[in-house]
Amino acid sequence: MITCFDIGGSAIKCAVATADGRIGDLQRVPTPTQDFAAFTAALQALIAAGGPSRGVAISIAGVIDPVDGRIKCANIPCIDGRTLAADLSAALGLPVWIINDADSFALAEAQAGAGRGHANVFGLILGTGVGGGLVIGGRLIGGPGGFAGEWGHGPVVAPFTVQIAGKPPQTIPRFQCGCGQAGCLDTVGGARGLERLHHTLHQQALDSRQIIDAWQAGDAAAERTIACFIDLLSGPLAMLVNTLGASILPAGGGLANSAPLIAGLDQAVRAATLRKTATPIIVPGQSGTEPGLIGAAWLGLEKLGDKHA
Repeated sequence: MITCFDIGGSAIKCAVATADGRIGDLQRVPTPTQDFAAFTAALQALIAAGGPSRGVAISIAGVIDPVDGRIKCANIPCIDGRTLAADLSAALGLPVWIINDADSFALAEAQAGAGRGHANVFGLILGTGVGGGLVIGGRLIGGPGGFAGEWGHGPVVAPFTVQIAGKPPQTIPRFQCGCGQAGCLDTVGGARGLERLHHTLHQQALDSRQIIDAWQAGDAAAERTIACFIDLLSGPLAMLVNTLGASILPAGGGLANSAPLIAGLDQAVRAATLRKTATPIIVPGQSGTEPGLIGAAWLGLEKLGDKHA
């Protein structure tokens, strides 16, 4: 049995996982964000309550440097910059494995969701921004060359040029990205990107849910925004499918709750891929309400050699 955590800036969720990948009852406590000793104590208490554990697997909203193991986690300051797996292992007396929440979603979908039976699975995150994780042959892919699955970053628009999207074509500015670069897909993808597009096109400030609702109600301005959004994302996603050979892209995050949006994006991507198929490849995630815990469970079991037990 291992102990699994899904940790965000507001709450720590915990459950134990058995060797078949099943997770038990959910426990939830507030996240101590400012005090590492309190953060560690919260984990210790939850581990003790769950019974004897062979290890700790954590899904967290942060990125782990693949070379030195340091975490970048802006919403939990007490762990930001730490070699978190090593620090927690020393404090808890157990092996600790940490997985980014997008990677956790991808692993959960590959093992217990829409990706079951597929050799290559790309977990597609359409949340506040865009992200993802890659699972090939049941194993999560990563490495020192970068953060595998982070398809939203790296300028895709050359300097001194603009993006063109929609029919008729519409000029889209080369927006500055929070990663420090400009022209990244993250600036026009995800909820904030959708809102930025709508404001650029129509000088109207609406949140992403309002834009989608207006689109579904037949509003012409929202229809224009959604068309540009799909146009901007579908080409890069088709390239990703061609490059990775992924046969399924389960979608998670807030925008994935809109089935018509996911269906529209899927249709555009399939039209642009080399392999033509009538079967949807971008689909809503199916791993349930706790993909973070499920993904963490499968990671821990793989590390212990129990994945197929």
